[in-house]
Amino acid sequence: MLLPVDLRSWLPDGHLVHFILDAVNAVSLQGFQVNARGTGSAQYPPAMMLSLLIYCYATGRMGSRQIEEATHSDVAVRYVCGGDKHPDHDTICAFRRQNKGLFEESFVKVLAYAQELGVLKKRGGVSIDGTKIAANASKHAAVSYRRAGEMIAELEQEVQELVAMAEAADRAAEAPRLDVPAELVRRQDRLAKLKEAKKEIEARFEACRKERQAEYEEKLQAREDKRNQGQRVCGREPQPPPGQPDDKAQYNFTDPESRIMKAGGGEHFEQAYNAQAAVDVEGSMLILGVQVTDAPNDKEQLVPTLQQVSPDVRTVTDVLADAGYFSEKEVAEVEANDGPVVYAAAEKQSHHRRPEDLIAKEDPPPLSSEATTTEKMRHRLRTAAGKAKYALRKQTVEPVFGIIKSVLGFRQFLLRGLAKASLEWTLVALAYNFKRLFRLVQANRRPINGLAPAPGM
Repeated sequence: MLLPVDLRSWLPDGHLVHFILDAVNAVSLQGFQVNARGTGSAQYPPAMMLSLLIYCYATGRMGSRQIEEATHSDVAVRYVCGGDKHPDHDTICAFRRQNKGLFEESFVKVLAYAQELGVLKKRGGVSIDGTKIAANASKHAAVSYRRAGEMIAELEQEVQELVAMAEAADRAAEAPRLDVPAELVRRQDRLAKLKEAKKEIEARFEACRKERQAEYEEKLQAREDKRNQGQRVCGREPQPPPGQPDDKAQYNFTDPESRIMKAGGGEHFEQAYNAQAAVDVEGSMLILGVQVTDAPNDKEQLVPTLQQVSPDVRTVTDVLADAGYFSEKEVAEVEANDGPVVYAAAEKQSHHRRPEDLIAKEDPPPLSSEATTTEKMRHRLRTAAGKAKYALRKQTVEPVFGIIKSVLGFRQFLLRGLAKASLEWTLVALAYNFKRLFRLVQANRRPINGLAPAPGM
C-alpha cells in the first residue's frame, strides 16, 4: 500500500456508481452553473459534483455534511471524487442551490437515455399521485390567523403598560425594576413579525378569494342559463366565498411558504409540501414528471403535474389518478383537443371486494350524449377496460413513493421555500430514476458503455 491504490479494483464492475458516472457522461449535459467562488475554497469538475449528488441521494444521503463525510469514508463516493477530492458542505450546498436548470435538464435527458436503452416507451400512460413531504420547519413555529390577532392585541397592551411603567419610574426618580427598553424592543420585534404574518395570510386569502369568486359567478350564470332554457336545475345553490380568512389559516415563521397539511392518511397534521409525480405505467416505473405545490389537496394538480411530462419523453395516451384529483374542469382540460383519456375515480372506492365483485360482469350500456363528465367517468371505470387501466395506478405510483421514503429515506426537505423544495424534489426524482434505470438495465443484461452488469445483480 506504499503506492497509490486504483479504486476501480475495490468496486465490482456492475456497481451503481459506474452506471451513474457513465450515464452522466453519456447524456451530454450543458446547463452547469459552477461555484465561481461562493462559500467553498476550491473548484471541482461540475460533472463530478452532479454524479456525487445523484449517487449520495440514490443511497440515502441527502445532507451536505453527510455527503462531505462520505468523500472521506465511502469507497464508491471517493471513486466519484477521484480519490483525493473532498468538496466541503458549503461547496455542495452552493452547487445544489445554483443548478436547478441542470437537474431539470438531466431529468429529461436521462429519460431520453432510457428510451435509447429500450426500457422506456415513447407512447403510453402515466399514473399521477402526490405525497406529503415534511418541510424543514416545525409546525410549532406556526401561528393561526385568529391567534395572531389575539397576540397582537396582547403585545400592544403590554407595550402601553411598559411605557407607563417607565414614565412612572421617571416621575418617582427611581430606577425601574426591569430593563424597560429591552422589553420594549423584544415586544416590538414580535409585533412586527406577527403583523407580517397576519398581512401575508390576508394576502393569500384575497388571491384565493378572487379565484373562488370567479368560479362562484360562473356557476351562478350556468344555473341561470339552464333556467332560461327551461331545464331543470339540480343540487344546492352555490355559496359565495367568505369575506375574511379562516381563523385556522396558518403562517410558519421558519418556512412561510410551507403549509399545515394532513399526513399519514389523515391521522395527523404536519408542516409540509405536497410533492407530485407522474410515473410510467408501461413497465419501467420511471418518474416522468414532478412538481411541488403548497396546496394541501390534489384537486387542482392533475393538469399542472401532467404538464411536467416533457413531450420529448412521453406522448401520453392515458392518465390514471385517484379520487382526490377528480374535477370536471381538470378532466375536461386534459381531454380537450384529443388529449389523453383520464381514468380518475369520481368518488372514493372501497378496497374491500365481496365475492360478487370478483365475478366478471358485462360492461354497462353506453351513456347518452347528454351525460355529465362525472357520469361518463363512473361509466368508464365500470367497464372491463377501465378497471384494468385503473388497477395500474396503485401498482405504479404508490410503490415509487414507498421506495423514495423507505429505501432512499427521503421524508423531509432540507431546503426551505417552494422554489428550493421543487429543486430538491427534482433531484430526488433524478436519483430515483438513475437507480431504477440501473436495475432495469441489470435485469435486461444490457451493457452500458462496455460495462457488463455483474452476475446476480
